[in-house]
Amino acid sequence: MIDGDLEQLRYPIGRFSIPETVSDEALKKNIKTITDFPEKLKDLVVPFTPAQLSTPYRPGGWTVSQLVHHLSDSHVNAYIRFKWTLTEDKPEIKVYKEALWAELPDSKNTSIEPSLAMLTAIHHKWSVLLRLLAPSDFDRQLIHPGLNATVTLRQLTYQYGWHCRHHYAHLYNLSIDKGWLPA
Repeated sequence: MIDGDLEQLRYPIGRFSIPETVSDEALKKNIKTITDFPEKLKDLVVPFTPAQLSTPYRPGGWTVSQLVHHLSDSHVNAYIRFKWTLTEDKPEIKVYKEALWAELPDSKNTSIEPSLAMLTAIHHKWSVLLRLLAPSDFDRQLIHPGLNATVTLRQLTYQYGWHCRHHYAHLYNLSIDKGWLPA
């Protein structure tokens, strides 16, 4: 496999970069992505067989199961980051070692059902929160050591909309490449 192919497999919708500004339209689009994501993900992965769930989405990458568990772990952290930012003055969020989390037994040896249930629950609460925030709330800031930047909740909403689309593309592209989707 050549480097460009691996880059496409790793970043099927392109690498993330934090935008300096996020329009109201982009904010609404990303809130909708966050709202709709759990059902869209479930529709794709629930029919997968155990062998399919054990398939890496790219050479050297996580399995489908690990990726689903990663999404649950990541988005629980995201929700907490929003809550901190709404209740504290410019908090510095904690980053976590997602690659190590993906190697823990609950990510490697557990059914995806609990993570899908967590995603459904957390996205429901998160979506309600996002839809009820005042426009000025999206200007609240946090310090994001992983991005080495101070970002607004508007930018963080954009980041997690991208995160949903990014990992969905991994799984969708794998299912197309392997012929797993029904005709």
